[in-house]
Amino acid sequence: MPKIDVAIVPVRTGSTYPAPYDEPCRERMRQRLGEAGGLTAFGANLTQLPPGGWSSQRHWHSHEDEFVYVLRGELVLIEDEREVTLRAGDCAAFPGNSGDGHHLVNRSAEIATYLEVGSRHPDDLTTCSDIDLMSANRDGRFMRKDGSAV
Repeated sequence: MPKIDVAIVPVRTGSTYPAPYDEPCRERMRQRLGEAGGLTAFGANLTQLPPGGWSSQRHWHSHEDEFVYVLRGELVLIEDEREVTLRAGDCAAFPGNSGDGHHLVNRSAEIATYLEVGSRHPDDLTTCSDIDLMSANRDGRFMRKDGSAV
């Protein structure tokens, strides 16, 4: 496999959350490195969060594992029962079906950069912990937790 030229991998800004849930993630910048390399079994993204930005809504996955490694800056990992500061060189892992919602928030004054890796299980359902929203990997569509349209 040839080297991935990160400089030419498209930067996607924002998120696919429906308004107003997209607001805290609107300035998140993500490069899909795994996709650029043709990977299909798992994803690897290089993500930058500006000050005040969120990685996502707080969520957990039914079938997917996730892993993050902080490359630069400082982020606060927020889970159900705790908040932990992650700095460059720190990492965190989130086993699938834990039910423990998580996300990263940049409370610092500098842009933070991290690598996120996750499986792409076709049956995965992402459930948001703090809002009435979930999403299925099969079609990427968001719905309420009772299955009704958003």
